[in-house]
Amino acid sequence: MRFVLLLSSYPADRLFGIDKVTLLSAGANFVNIVILAVVLSLLLYRPVRNILQKRTDKIRDQLTNAEEEMSKAIQLRKQYEQKIEEIGREREDILAEARKQATETSQRIVASAKSEADALKERAAANVAMEWERAETEMRTAIIEVSAVMAEKFVSLAINKETHDRLFADAVSDLGGMTWRD
Repeated sequence: MRFVLLLSSYPADRLFGIDKVTLLSAGANFVNIVILAVVLSLLLYRPVRNILQKRTDKIRDQLTNAEEEMSKAIQLRKQYEQKIEEIGREREDILAEARKQATETSQRIVASAKSEADALKERAAANVAMEWERAETEMRTAIIEVSAVMAEKFVSLAINKETHDRLFADAVSDLGGMTWRD
């Protein structure tokens, strides 16, 4: 109902309410808007555009720096990976050298122990041979002594002085040409 009252307040010759005053008012508003747009453009557009350009440049610089840092990081990573590989190869070389030295050392120790064992065997064999000879000599001496004692007892009972001298001379002459057998 209020709308109807509002429409009834307009004069009948103006259908949409467009008259000179309204057109002048709309034209003045348009001119004011254009002037305001030009003034705002001159005052605000360039500074805002400069701020946006600086921000764009800053972002571009940050992206460039980030790309450079990323490439540096990739290069460092490659260098570290190469160093790790080199360290791994060096570790393998060191281990191989240590194994080689350990093998050589063990071979030297075994050879030294073998030579010591051989020397000990030779000394033992020499000692056994010397003891064998000494035992043989002692045994011969003991046999000779026992034989002499037995022969003396047997001879003293069985023969007289003349036979004794003759047998003694024969035994000495027989012993003079004899050699001991080993």
